[in-house]
Amino acid sequence: MQTIFEHVVWAPRVVAARPLNSIDSEYEDIVALLLDYRIDDSAETLRLCHAIATASMGENHLWQDLELANRKELSALLLAHFPALVARNVGDMKWKKFFYRQLCERAGVPICKSPHCAECDDQPVCFGPEDA
Repeated sequence: MQTIFEHVVWAPRVVAARPLNSIDSEYEDIVALLLDYRIDDSAETLRLCHAIATASMGENHLWQDLELANRKELSALLLAHFPALVARNVGDMKWKKFFYRQLCERAGVPICKSPHCAECDDQPVCFGPEDA
């Protein structure tokens, strides 16, 4: 029986056609974010960082682009390998949006239309359900 980790690392990837330079920059930034929060330096965790960054370039929810059954599986996987990063997602924001929010915070770029997410018109997009 394949574990969630094995499924993600070896899952075939379909990434939306986007300009390569855009993908390269975003991909590298997400890998760097995940590397900063990884629980260990194992080769498996390194491959997982790259698999998650690759899937983050897709057009669907991250759990879908990783070919997982649901968001709960993704959250469990992230908690097992990046617990400190998961702990930062206090509002349970959708994972892809959360990663990009972390990148914006690192770059000092304002990310909400309002000073706080609770006041933003996009809250349902960031925190709403992730149905298939």
